[in-house]
Amino acid sequence: MPLSILKKYWGYDDFRPLQREIIDSVLAGHDTLGLLPTGGGKSITFQVPSQLLPGLTIVVTPLISLMKDQVDNLRERGIRAVHFHSGLSRRETELGLTRCRLGKSKLAYLSPERLQNERFIAELRAMKVSLIVVDEAHCISQWGYDFRPSYLKVARLREIVGDDVPVLALTASATPEVTADIMRCLKFREPKVFSRSFTRENLSYIVRYADFKEDTLLRVLRATTGSAIVYARSRRRCRELAQLLVREGISADYYHAGLDAEEKNERQNQWKEDRIRVMVATNAFGMGIDKADVRSVVHYDLPSSLEEYYQEAGRAGRDGRESFAVVIASARDKATLTRRLHENFPEKDFIAEVYELAGNFLNVAVGDGYDSLYEFNLELFCRTYSLPPVATRSALGLLSRAAYMEYIEETTSNSRLMVIMKKEDLYNLELTPDAEEVFQCVLRTYTGLFADYVNISELSISRRLMMSTERVYQALLYLGRIHAIHYVPRRTTPYIYYPTSRELPKHIIMPTEVYERQRERMKSRLDAMSDFVFNASECRVRGMLRYFGEKDARDCGKCDVCRSRRVSHPTPASIRESILYQASHPGGSDLHTLLANCPGSRDEIVAEIRRLADSGEIELDGERVRNRQ
Repeated sequence: MPLSILKKYWGYDDFRPLQREIIDSVLAGHDTLGLLPTGGGKSITFQVPSQLLPGLTIVVTPLISLMKDQVDNLRERGIRAVHFHSGLSRRETELGLTRCRLGKSKLAYLSPERLQNERFIAELRAMKVSLIVVDEAHCISQWGYDFRPSYLKVARLREIVGDDVPVLALTASATPEVTADIMRCLKFREPKVFSRSFTRENLSYIVRYADFKEDTLLRVLRATTGSAIVYARSRRRCRELAQLLVREGISADYYHAGLDAEEKNERQNQWKEDRIRVMVATNAFGMGIDKADVRSVVHYDLPSSLEEYYQEAGRAGRDGRESFAVVIASARDKATLTRRLHENFPEKDFIAEVYELAGNFLNVAVGDGYDSLYEFNLELFCRTYSLPPVATRSALGLLSRAAYMEYIEETTSNSRLMVIMKKEDLYNLELTPDAEEVFQCVLRTYTGLFADYVNISELSISRRLMMSTERVYQALLYLGRIHAIHYVPRRTTPYIYYPTSRELPKHIIMPTEVYERQRERMKSRLDAMSDFVFNASECRVRGMLRYFGEKDARDCGKCDVCRSRRVSHPTPASIRESILYQASHPGGSDLHTLLANCPGSRDEIVAEIRRLADSGEIELDGERVRNRQ
């Protein structure tokens, strides 16, 4: 049963809210949509059923790094899983497909572009599939903030594996419009929808206005304790802010997509293990980060939508304890949001020019390139043709939406290897001294090398052997050349995939749905983000919940707007309402939190708590205050 699987592999005694309901719906064969907030445990809702269903569970996700992390974590728990994406070698792909065919894997994670490969599709047709999972399902909706054209191919899975296979779509943030579009795109039949409120009772949303943001950032971090994330929009700013915090005596480091895989892993682990308190990062940091005790998330720069903000802010307080989501805003940020609209939708002539130059850069002739994948160095491309990087990346994104090409940016992969020579033949190998040392170190350090590809670190090997990383690299290449191992070095190069042959630039036409309507939708999202930050006349949470379709939301009593009101106009009625609201949270509220968040003085709050306790409306249990009703 689901609970026994949860206990066996994860060690938990019970499910989180709505997890069991979603699992039961999936096991009953229903098309199901799960709207669970960040940290709500979406992955459990398909990983548990995968162990109970007879066939393969296919999981489509756009996040390659998250895909790899989940597969590694599942294998550590004893659950058989594989992944497929464009960064794998042909040998790795074949090994994964063989495992699926033989029933030696229960979960297969796919990047959506794999569904454009006809050979891969033919392999899927021969497999017994019991469940299709679409993670980050908002990516399939053109109304959403993060639409991916390749996601439109996901609906094709139903035709490939059979209409009777149920679909589970999962997302952390979606408006009602996007929710309806997800179900339409995935051709849901009699759908079951499970949605948790977007309310996070333990999270206080605070906006601080400042002309000099650095000083405010320092005050925020000094006024709070525990682990923190600071989000910034540029790599340079991440580095500079981290250096500022270190100079001011605050333990910090920075993280962005430009770091190599080993640096990312090392910094991420230092932060997760509390050796670093603050991680200053772009939005490349956070997806799949399983750290429950983040006490504060600070946005130094504004995101482009409330969906992005909600997901990033939601990484605070996943353990249920009081935490803070702080935005530091200046008057210049309004103009910055407006500028982003122009950067994300450059002139159409510029888009056609980028398409033509990309073809020249990749040496793809007009009429060629169909169903082909090319490594693509965006930085070198922009430098070669003197193109503005931000507008160029946006142009590539719009060309992807219009299906002229697919720009695949997130492809960073660790080095990995597998021993392919038989064990008995290894004893007869005559190796160079470096190759002998490196091979012995690999065999001693890593397990499972004869059965599957294993992630390795050339830096770790070089440190163990006190040998340069270049010598380690050359030794591994040599071992590959003599067919002792199959070695796949680390790569960080993005790709361009051509779903159609290259066109002449005069035939590049941006459809109205891709350009004009998407521009209008982005403007609406930017306006909503601006209103959330700069409108101090309404409770922050009430406005955000209304955006996500929760019409009957109440004031939270905890955001900076609500706090400013209660300081100005504390009344017995407002004190009473705030106490009852907070005492109604699951498990109630502790007395310290009530005194900090309720309007009025300490004496007034304590007096009202006593009156409510005497009347039986609340109960006191040590330091906990609970609502009896």
